Amino acid sequence: MSKIRKGIYDFLRGSFLTDESSSKNWRILIFVVVLLLVMIYSAHSADAKVVQIGELNKKKRELRAEDVDTSTQLMRMKLESNIRDKVKDKGLSPAKTPPQKIKVTYNKE
Repeated sequence: MSKIRKGIYDFLRGSFLTDESSSKNWRILIFVVVLLLVMIYSAHSADAKVVQIGELNKKKRELRAEDVDTSTQLMRMKLESNIRDKVKDKGLSPAKTPPQKIKVTYNKE
């Protein structure tokens, strides 16, 4: 039991980092710290991208709704009855006779 106590005491004291063979331990420790930093960075990067995707989806829905509203307004403006009402003030009215086709012939001389 004294070996276990001594091992725990040495670990808590940090003697595994100050012994003669500690260079191997330091290498492993630095490697693990670098891996942890890379993992933390990638997790934060993924979270930021998820937030950005959410914002872009919200903006896309807003723009799609605006497009539908604009196209609906345009369709209403192009209705014949709406155009008649707008040009009635200027004295224009629909033609009483239908349009006729005009043929143009070109004689090559």
